[in-house]
Amino acid sequence: MKDKLNIKDWKEEDRPREKLMSLGAEALSDAELLAILIGSGSSKETSVALMQRVLNDCHNNLNTLGKLSIPQLCEYNGIGEAKAITILAATELGKRRQTEKAEERKDLSSATAIYELIHPKVQDIDVEEAWIVLMNQNYKLIDYKRISHGGITETAVDVRIIMREAILKNATILALCHNHPSNNPRPSTNDDQLTQRVKRACETMRIYFLDHIIVVDGNYYSYHEQGRL
Repeated sequence: MKDKLNIKDWKEEDRPREKLMSLGAEALSDAELLAILIGSGSSKETSVALMQRVLNDCHNNLNTLGKLSIPQLCEYNGIGEAKAITILAATELGKRRQTEKAEERKDLSSATAIYELIHPKVQDIDVEEAWIVLMNQNYKLIDYKRISHGGITETAVDVRIIMREAILKNATILALCHNHPSNNPRPSTNDDQLTQRVKRACETMRIYFLDHIIVVDGNYYSYHEQGRL
């Protein structure tokens, strides 16, 4: 009988963890996903082979797997109480996810909506900060993030950082925001130049630059609303 081939001896692209990182969770079989959860198998079989055997006894049905008890799971060589609890916790989470509605993402198609998102973040600070708001093609929020923290009259913004964040989050629409501690929303020459740099970078990367908004207490300046984008 051949010695068991450990998962670490597999080709890297076939290992469950590495496969998930490179291809996404949807590319893995049920057994591979469960193998990641339990971490290891037994001296006779890998975690993947172990979970294939368990699933086979459940007619390859995750609902059936979720109905097993901890003692029933512990009958398998390589599964102790800790692993059995992990498996049942995972199946319970899957069940609960099915009963919940997808989270409704905030619509940010207007300058007012973007202002209301960012204003609470900058209303009490006495230096300039720049934030980006990343959206999908339906103007739904993906993420928003501070990209610079600067002085009283300006903050340095690296356009490369903006583009990197947008690409990493698969954003197709982007808005730039920064505050004016002076509470004067009027844009400066530097603000105009930054707007044009970001616009050119977005055009190159085929990302829609929706707006550059200057945020002050109770008011804002929108390059889009002013017809400057």
